[in-house]
Amino acid sequence: MSSTVAVVTGASRGLGEALAARLLADGARVITVSRTRSAHLAEIAARNGALLQQIDADLSEPASIESAAGLVSAALPGNATRYLLINNAGTIDPVALSEALSDASAIQKAFNLNVAAAMVLSAAFLRTTAADADRRILNISSGAGRKPTAGWPVYCATKAALDHYTRVVATENPQLRVAALAPGVIDTAMQARIRSSDRQQFPDLERFVQLHERGQLANADTVAQKILNHVTSDAFGRELLDDIRNYD
Repeated sequence: MSSTVAVVTGASRGLGEALAARLLADGARVITVSRTRSAHLAEIAARNGALLQQIDADLSEPASIESAAGLVSAALPGNATRYLLINNAGTIDPVALSEALSDASAIQKAFNLNVAAAMVLSAAFLRTTAADADRRILNISSGAGRKPTAGWPVYCATKAALDHYTRVVATENPQLRVAALAPGVIDTAMQARIRSSDRQQFPDLERFVQLHERGQLANADTVAQKILNHVTSDAFGRELLDDIRNYD
């Protein structure tokens, strides 16, 4: 992947960090956008002689999204063989039944992070890279966007919005390879947050507790490798709303 330039959001931990780490190990030039920087990624980049640029940004804030988009545009070189944008940053919060959703600011932050950031960064990516280049956008979605889950009205709505946005981008850009991909249930900090939910506000809590206790959560590094194998293949983009578990 020495001629690949990849932008990965939410890369300071979890799946995003695992994706960025794999890309760096393969020799890709990687630009990350996260609230905090990853010392782990910096070590991998140094060890592999790979180029890494870490952009600090809180993608739940509109001004920070716009600033990050400008920095990403400036960082993208004009001579790569492949350009890859992975919109991975996201939040499960607020977790609450619909009748308890009274904090408009919390809801707005979730839509900013889960949807608006992907849209603005994708726009910058599309404007900056050539239309005839090998351009690929991967939006990390969720089964929650395709199946209603009590207690996740905000999360479900944001992922459904991301799915449909992906369809629009594909319609507008026939030469672009793009997909919204559900990564499955992974052992990350987000899963820990889910297990800490109020049972009264998240009726499905026990299922996630059991998945963890039975060791049924997928490993982030393993899933990252499967995702990158898929996103760099000729099959990527044939299914706009996809699931990595279809490729096990």
